[in-house]
Amino acid sequence: MDAGRQLAGQLESFRADPHAVIVGLPRGGVPVAFEVAEQLDKALDVLVVRKVGVPFQPEVAMGAIGEGGVRVVDEEVMRAARISMGDFVVVEDREREELGRRVRLFRGEQPPIGFDGRTVVIVDDGIATGSTARAACQVARARGARRVVLAVPVGAMEAVSALRSVADDVVALSVVEGSFAVGQWYENFDQTTDEEVVALLKRAASRARDDEVAVDVGRLRLPGHLTIPIGARGVVVFVHGSGSSRHSPRNRAVADALNALGLGTLLFDLLTREEEADRRNVFDIELLTKRLTGATTWLESLLEGRMAIGYFGASTGAAAALLAAAAPTSRVAAVVSRGGRVDLAGERLAAVRAPTLLIVGGADTAVLELNQAAMRQLTRECHLEVVNGATHLFEEPGAMDEVATLAGAWFSAHLATGERSHNEIGNEIG
Repeated sequence: MDAGRQLAGQLESFRADPHAVIVGLPRGGVPVAFEVAEQLDKALDVLVVRKVGVPFQPEVAMGAIGEGGVRVVDEEVMRAARISMGDFVVVEDREREELGRRVRLFRGEQPPIGFDGRTVVIVDDGIATGSTARAACQVARARGARRVVLAVPVGAMEAVSALRSVADDVVALSVVEGSFAVGQWYENFDQTTDEEVVALLKRAASRARDDEVAVDVGRLRLPGHLTIPIGARGVVVFVHGSGSSRHSPRNRAVADALNALGLGTLLFDLLTREEEADRRNVFDIELLTKRLTGATTWLESLLEGRMAIGYFGASTGAAAALLAAAAPTSRVAAVVSRGGRVDLAGERLAAVRAPTLLIVGGADTAVLELNQAAMRQLTRECHLEVVNGATHLFEEPGAMDEVATLAGAWFSAHLATGERSHNEIGNEIG
């Protein structure tokens, strides 16, 4: 949309703000916000808010509500209208039901991007009365935004002036005196549908994000963290080993290095807290493989086939990564194993079609022997790298840096050609 591209030109200064996030007000604000986020290389989210109107005059807001139980109360309006808190709650309950419906419609079960300490640029297609924009600014502030900026292609002068009391800055390409209809300022002002909003949010989510996610694997939703840099060439799914989690500092260090190379990463917990308490689950490679396969399906759906996927497995997680890659329907484009117990993948190693890099510490002699034996079973492209002097956890100075360098080079080379690899695999399966 041209309005979004023009508006992005006025918001160029936010490109350099690493904490800036663009949010659109549904429905009409989302297409404009999408273009702004595209032009500025920023993450996009939707900000769903509901005004809480005075019972006998609903257009007058006595407050606003947002996701996460956020409530903003305008005590001055309530006093003037002689509204009790009980009356407020009655209206709030009704509006919160509608709020929940819209959140589920637009975002599904995915959590919103966090606002804490961030610059939140709220985008709408225009401001006539400004009541919804005011509610959005108040909700963004209540959710922890450090700075709130309201940006629109066109706005009524009186409303724009009034909104400066709730926003740190208001950016409008055109400011109009008197009352007007927003659509009059557009050559094409077709109504945006719910389906269009959902589609744009999905496109933006697969383009760039850095936030907590809930990974759907069958009947479970496992916590994870998904990072997708702008222009990412692929996404690497981390499969941690026994006794570890998505918070593993070693995997986090490798993930940061991959992100710096323009590669996306997904770190998630393969087991629930209750399951982790039973040590048998930690070494249940079939269970871990099933969870990884489910997470991969979830990620493929999110990415809509626009990026190749790789696996980075550590210790027992490496066995799960190789077993998942060995599945006949697997489309994984590359695998890296760090100190992997690849022997636990057994005879199915021969079915792995993805290029595989095995990284082992030189002082981890038992695992080194297991990886050398595995190389004889891996029938496709496979390479073994030994990090001199490193033990199983690569705790020696510089050891993890070398792992990150090796993994980054492998994924950069193979995920960039992931679509070609997918087509070849599809032909083989067919």
